[in-house]
Amino acid sequence: MRLLPIHLIRLAGGLVAVVCALASTGASFGDPSRVLPEYVVSASGRLIESAFTIGKVIRTADGGQVFGFDVDFGGDDGLLASSQTVSGGNVKSSVETFSQSKGTITKTLARTNTMDDFVDLGIFAGDVGLIEHEHVTGPSQVRRSFHVLNPVTGQAFTSSWTPPNRADLLVQQIAQNQSTTRSAVFGITKMGAPLLFASDVAANAFGPVFHIDPNLFSLGDQPQLAEDVATGQAVFGTSPDGGRVGGQVPVIELIDLATGKSSGFSGVTIPPFNSGFINGIAVDSTTGIACTTTELDASVEFYDLSTGAGTAMLLPGSGGNQFNTGEGVAVDPIHHLFLVIQPNGSVGPSGDSVVDIFDEHGGLRKSITGFVAFSVTPQIEVNPSTRIGFVSGPTNDAITEFRY
Repeated sequence: MRLLPIHLIRLAGGLVAVVCALASTGASFGDPSRVLPEYVVSASGRLIESAFTIGKVIRTADGGQVFGFDVDFGGDDGLLASSQTVSGGNVKSSVETFSQSKGTITKTLARTNTMDDFVDLGIFAGDVGLIEHEHVTGPSQVRRSFHVLNPVTGQAFTSSWTPPNRADLLVQQIAQNQSTTRSAVFGITKMGAPLLFASDVAANAFGPVFHIDPNLFSLGDQPQLAEDVATGQAVFGTSPDGGRVGGQVPVIELIDLATGKSSGFSGVTIPPFNSGFINGIAVDSTTGIACTTTELDASVEFYDLSTGAGTAMLLPGSGGNQFNTGEGVAVDPIHHLFLVIQPNGSVGPSGDSVVDIFDEHGGLRKSITGFVAFSVTPQIEVNPSTRIGFVSGPTNDAITEFRY
């Protein structure tokens, strides 16, 4: 999943941060040799404790809050954006690259100290990065432009991305896709009307724009976007009644990116609350399996997109408690794994966040503890080639590496 930005609400007048830092355990996350518990599944299905060494913490060069990050699946590079309010009311923002293996910032390639900010929209096929620049021109007046790094390893902007209806478009999410050049883009107009289109970011090329159903895809329904590149479909998980307790179960909706043809099915029914919002979604296009997390029941769901068949599993140790709900989902299509971030973990030391790793049949393979994720909706990204992942935190200016 690429939720953009992961802990921000996007308004017509700009970006408003909505964050909630979780309590720190007081441990030193800067110690790359810190040994922490990892809970693995025994032959009997029990979680047993072993050892795990947490990776490095990467902090932004200028100390600003991370406004989105991503990693290249085929290399060692990563990309992030940073922003912070400074004295005088200005906003200091930057775009930075980092090394996944070394855990260090490698270059700051753009800086502003005005009222502007940058948002990392992701890395796409061929190590192509995309950054949004929000230039404030007056009270509640923002001019948006989009800048391409092709490749990210070049550490420089090389061209512009000019999406359709740019003056009236607020990009909400771009599906995670580094295997094909066509990526699904979900946005809204300034009046809130939802839009969907596909784009080849490197070529600055776009497919048709589809005006999709506001009864399914308004921001109040918290739609989450993924992409099935094997079928050429955008895959949404959404809550058509705004996540109402005991209301309608979530819906999985498939939209053809070439024709706009839509089909879908109801998600798994989990009484008594019927799940509420979908918090995260990811798709393994090599198998046609989707994974979601839901808000009210601390559950993770697995769907066969070709049949609509689904199953649900409680996150380990959660007992269905909403406090322990899962948020972002990342997919490893090489090893056919889904990774779920729990800001408030339900196994391991009290106060930790947890990354739970499932196979595509819903089997829990392991739970990695030792994190303190930042915000109630932390971002998680993985590099399937190296089995390295990153999670937002422990503070707003940092991401933490883990290996799985």
